[in-house]
Amino acid sequence: MIHLKAIGIALGAVALCAASAPSRIDPALDTLLATFDHDPHPDLRGVVVLRDGRMVGERYYNGETADTLHDVRSAGKSVTSLLAGIAIDRGKIHGVDDTISTYWPESRGSAIGDVAIKDVLTMRSGLAAFDEDPASPGNEDKLDAAPDPLAFLLTVPRADPPGSRYRYNSLTAYTAGVVVAKATGQTMADFARTALFAPLGIRRWRWDADSAGYTKGQGNLSLTARSFAAIGEMVRGEGLYRGRRIVSARWIRDSLAPKVTIANDLYADGYGYLWYSKVLQVDGKPIAISFASGNGGNKIYVIPTRRMVVAITSSAYGHGYGQKRSEAILRAILSANRS
Repeated sequence: MIHLKAIGIALGAVALCAASAPSRIDPALDTLLATFDHDPHPDLRGVVVLRDGRMVGERYYNGETADTLHDVRSAGKSVTSLLAGIAIDRGKIHGVDDTISTYWPESRGSAIGDVAIKDVLTMRSGLAAFDEDPASPGNEDKLDAAPDPLAFLLTVPRADPPGSRYRYNSLTAYTAGVVVAKATGQTMADFARTALFAPLGIRRWRWDADSAGYTKGQGNLSLTARSFAAIGEMVRGEGLYRGRRIVSARWIRDSLAPKVTIANDLYADGYGYLWYSKVLQVDGKPIAISFASGNGGNKIYVIPTRRMVVAITSSAYGHGYGQKRSEAILRAILSANRS
């Protein structure tokens, strides 16, 4: 099933435009996006705006093009959540109350083994894993450096009872990817190819695997900005894309519904199944958004009340201004498009 040191790679052409309604670029949005040509940081890459599934804004920066594959970092976690939902829809995973050991028997007796899938998807596994603390036993850098990531995961101790505390970490998203692979009997990249990317018309992408051959459910996914937006449009449609059911509406609703209230975060209020949520105040009015988020400002913003999706690619990795800039772009777009 899993081949050592495999890299989940799929290459081809992106068929988003062919599959979608014709683009109608909004002149006001075009002008607005052009103002970011002069951003002081030369690492903004692309912005794609969809309204009612139609491309109304698109611009690329600093050498990026519509064909460029871009590492969206932790926004890949949200794609892992979608794949977990598809696996549940297809009966490969019975439900989110199942424990990790149900699909990974070797994890029995470890701190992760008796954790429910829902607690992995909400960053409440209870593991001593915290990405903002380099000394944390389950820190993402230690996971990346491990010669055997699965064995490493089994050694990470418990810090809290499962389900009791939100602690952002890549290790639990990686665990979700392992469960998808174990349950489906194939790499998560292969499952993504047939169950998600191909139905969305995404033919060109790359998703790296670790040294054990498991697709990195915590990130390391590369997409074009248009493909990024297509994923957001499917989520906005509650699992429907161009009339085709890809994920159940129930899973999308459950994934986006906040399960955790996030404190001390400038850009998010809540967390669902590896998806963030926030209520923005724009021109004095509240606007609810759901979003996937990756280091450097990589975002898929889903704005149901505006019938919009905004996808942003950025290479401001490790710089806080990347997140700030992406929210500023979103706010400017929402302010310019009030209908």
